[in-house]
Amino acid sequence: MRLIRPGFTGRRAGSARRTRSTVLATAATAAVLALTATACGPGDEQAATEPSSSSAGQTSDGKIAIPDDLKDRLKEHGIDLDQWKSGDWKNWDKDKWLREAKDYINPIIEGLWDPDRMRDADKAPEQPVDNDISGDEGVTDPTPVPVRAVGVQTPYHDNAAESGKLFFDGPEGSMVCSATVVKDPAHPGKSNMVWTAGHCVHAGKKGGWYRNIAFVPSYNNSGLSTDELRNNPPKEKVAPYGVWWGSWAQTSEQWIDQGASVGGLGAPYDFAVLHVTPEKGSTGKSLEETVGSALPVEFNAPAVPKIAEMTATGFPAAPPYDGQKLFRCADKPGRLSLTRDDPTMYRIGCTMTGGSSGGGWVAAGQDGKPALVSNTSIGPVTAGWLAGPRLGKEAKGVYDSVSKKYAGQ
Repeated sequence: MRLIRPGFTGRRAGSARRTRSTVLATAATAAVLALTATACGPGDEQAATEPSSSSAGQTSDGKIAIPDDLKDRLKEHGIDLDQWKSGDWKNWDKDKWLREAKDYINPIIEGLWDPDRMRDADKAPEQPVDNDISGDEGVTDPTPVPVRAVGVQTPYHDNAAESGKLFFDGPEGSMVCSATVVKDPAHPGKSNMVWTAGHCVHAGKKGGWYRNIAFVPSYNNSGLSTDELRNNPPKEKVAPYGVWWGSWAQTSEQWIDQGASVGGLGAPYDFAVLHVTPEKGSTGKSLEETVGSALPVEFNAPAVPKIAEMTATGFPAAPPYDGQKLFRCADKPGRLSLTRDDPTMYRIGCTMTGGSSGGGWVAAGQDGKPALVSNTSIGPVTAGWLAGPRLGKEAKGVYDSVSKKYAGQ
């Protein structure tokens, strides 16, 4: 079987945009140290910005300022900040595509994700895979009946305030994923944490961290068509709550060690958490305060037979979708086991395609209130179903680590 990858456009400097197939990848858990994170798709790279003295700030003229200690980290890898921001980040030579969590580097490039670039990062043709998973080991329920994705009512902020779109760059161009604002135990009511898929930040066993990861809550809030988005709408229409760059990212070691763009390897551990910061510098408000909401994360959710319904939300980008609008599917989940030794995944019927990767799955938590219980990880290109990891101790470890990292800030 294959993994659904995030939306992708193969646009490079000096060449025409081209699209190529992508698939959703699995996740690996790893903390990364960087200035910002990248976008979503088959996880590429993770970023992390040190708080306070290590965080990007603003100068008196409103420009982004990179602290000296972060500049030193760049220099350790032979990276000149000015050259990086002028386009050297497009250098994906093996020695430049940093893989280890501690090596991730991703400075904020103000204005990089303008409305045109966001719109053009939405192509998500997918590689075909079999819907038949009868050969899988362990507990696997029958393939679910496809559930047609329904468009979220606009404005999206009024109906899915926690949802947004994730943008990033990889060796073959710009890609997209979906993501969700989640609560931060260390900062009640003031979270800067975002949940997505591991393959949306790191490419897995054959790659490294993606670059220029940025989260846009309530992307295209009023649901403008692609044609309308080409008509130069103000950025406030496209990114009404701003562009938030990943200052720290963490995914599972399993994804980093096993993750692949096809085949499902690492999928049971395909989750990631970002800590984000506003592109324009601190406004005094957290992401949660800015959008007005954040979801709690439920670890050890009830067993599948006890869950009446799960709702997956995201920005599908492969046909028949174009990545510009928010959709969701609701279905009673079943179980999918890829290998006998790995945790069983959740699976629902859903026609969403690539680009919906990383989008949150919501169900009633143990207190009966809505909570994030999974994220979109894999599914067939035929768009009949999606599967997501069951969040256990590994996912909680990633979540707690990111929260504790910024607990004193």
